Amino acid sequence: MLPLAFPRRHGFLVLPLLAVAFLCGCSGERSPATGPSKPSATPVSSTPTARRFIFITNGDDPFWDALLSGLKEGEQRYGCAAAGITVSRDVNNASAEGQIERLRQYATQDDVAGIAISVIQADNQSIAEEMRKLQAKGVKLITVDGDVNRESFRDARSYYIGTDNTVGGRTLGTATRALLEAKGLKEGGYVQFAGFTDNDNARSRMNGVKEAIGDGYVERDRMADEMDLPRARDNVRNATQNHKDLAALVGIWAYNAPAIADVVTESGTRDRYVVATFDAQDLAIGHMEKGHIDVMVVQNPFEMGVRTVRLLKAMVDDDSPVIEEMFPNATAADGDVHTTGLRVVVPDTSSPVKADLFDPKVVEFMPLQDFKAWLAKYRLTSS
Repeated sequence: MLPLAFPRRHGFLVLPLLAVAFLCGCSGERSPATGPSKPSATPVSSTPTARRFIFITNGDDPFWDALLSGLKEGEQRYGCAAAGITVSRDVNNASAEGQIERLRQYATQDDVAGIAISVIQADNQSIAEEMRKLQAKGVKLITVDGDVNRESFRDARSYYIGTDNTVGGRTLGTATRALLEAKGLKEGGYVQFAGFTDNDNARSRMNGVKEAIGDGYVERDRMADEMDLPRARDNVRNATQNHKDLAALVGIWAYNAPAIADVVTESGTRDRYVVATFDAQDLAIGHMEKGHIDVMVVQNPFEMGVRTVRLLKAMVDDDSPVIEEMFPNATAADGDVHTTGLRVVVPDTSSPVKADLFDPKVVEFMPLQDFKAWLAKYRLTSS
């Protein structure tokens, strides 16, 4: 916990009565006066009280490095230093217990003004309860990237910033279907891989894939790895051994993409499968350059970070115009959700996935070289 910061007082000798008050443990606030007080010889410092915004991740992944860059950009862009606000990221240990402990810890620290969290388990009641306690204390609290179960725990946060994960899943499903059809496959199985299958963003994405890929293709399994990278690779190996009709391997979280690509290249089975994934780790970008990944649906963690700071700053400042701009339909269904856009990235060589498959108002279509140029513009290595 940071020490409380008190304004420095300058001027003449302090009256004995105030000295006694200080020794008795007063916080620096003036006691009720019995008469007019003398003006200070030197103006009191107007330095703002130190406050913090904290982003709690669900685990450790390069995805969060891109978001951290966005947080720092937002910290500078929205004048946090002048307001006495610092912005930091806290990397969770890939467990619900880790997020619960962090939320409890921050509830004891009076300089915490705002928290953003990517909720690791949407249905976890204990996480929601700790979020509610922080809000009751006056801490501004939002979810980013991973939301709570909105039917059960919507009141545990004020707003959500990130991808519309159902739309993201549909986008990946549409691209996967186009790739399967281009291979002449009208049927077959597919498996989806994620850190947790009960996480809000994973569940919504997988449901969206299933909806868009069509009835001709059968979802054989949804395999959770709990953010354990060796297990993520083992899941791919097990899936390909257990389901002989597999035609597509679908990676839902960022590290699933290189895990899938590693296994199919090592086993010499790349040509058997469509490899369709979310996000763009630097390793995944390298795999796409080598022809090991067919399509990536890419989020924008950098912009999530920027907008996180903008929203938390507006909330602590009670800046209604900014909040209304970000959430113009706040009273409508899901009006508390602010989306940050999607990109469909394909190899630079010819791909059966074309821009006209997607709504340009929702999805930006990019060949890999254009996407890499965008990353370089913001000095990012992944997204």
